[in-house]
Amino acid sequence: MQTIQPKVTLVGAGPGDPELITVKGLKAIQNARVILYDALSNNELLDNAPQNCLKRFVGKRAGMHVYTQAEINRMIVKYALTYGSVVRLKGGDSFVFGRGQEELASAQQYGIETEVIPGISSAISVPGVNKIPVTARNVSEGFWVITGTTQDGKLSRDLEFAIQANTTVVILMGMSKLDEIAAIYTQQGKGQTPAAIIQNGTLPTQKMGVGNVADLGTFAREQGLKNPAIIVIGEVVRFHEAFQDLQAKLAENYKQIA
Repeated sequence: MQTIQPKVTLVGAGPGDPELITVKGLKAIQNARVILYDALSNNELLDNAPQNCLKRFVGKRAGMHVYTQAEINRMIVKYALTYGSVVRLKGGDSFVFGRGQEELASAQQYGIETEVIPGISSAISVPGVNKIPVTARNVSEGFWVITGTTQDGKLSRDLEFAIQANTTVVILMGMSKLDEIAAIYTQQGKGQTPAAIIQNGTLPTQKMGVGNVADLGTFAREQGLKNPAIIVIGEVVRFHEAFQDLQAKLAENYKQIA
């Protein structure tokens, strides 16, 4: 009888495109006995798991939680002690608003071996795929990654500090706060800052809208942009051709009116 060796591996699945998982993450999936996967991890990755691997969906999307975080933590421990190798597959990177540390700590309390395999965070990769750099010389010397939904459901207060820093701001899980975000920027006199909303980034179904941050809610509603999506705010958005086209159209309209 084979001795069970409990182990929990947090694997970041990347931003959506299944080819953007790391080689090491893919190997962990190929050797898993159990995979607990999220809504934002691409289901195509599960095809790489062994035939006898147990796959359980424990995902969370905005307004829909199949399990509470406490229940997920207990499942991780239970499956590790019962089956051995458990892969916790999470969209993006497990440590970027993924509650990975909480899950790791739950396993460690029971003396279970743990490993972290980083993933490509959507905060950097989704703008990057769309040729929007989060930093650029003489444009943005840094970037802030902020959650749009804290534990109490509110927009992170860090946004006000980020605006003052005058750098790129990437907001995850913020689609329900678009008008609030726009209002905060407008109040700070930064309503004309370029902004982009990218839905289903890196996937064939990707949609994108651009404009000024003051109009975030307006152009999102006009173009039907919804979760899952990230929001990029800052002068770096000007590098995207869609924003350049928008500026050219506005300039042309202004000439015609004048």
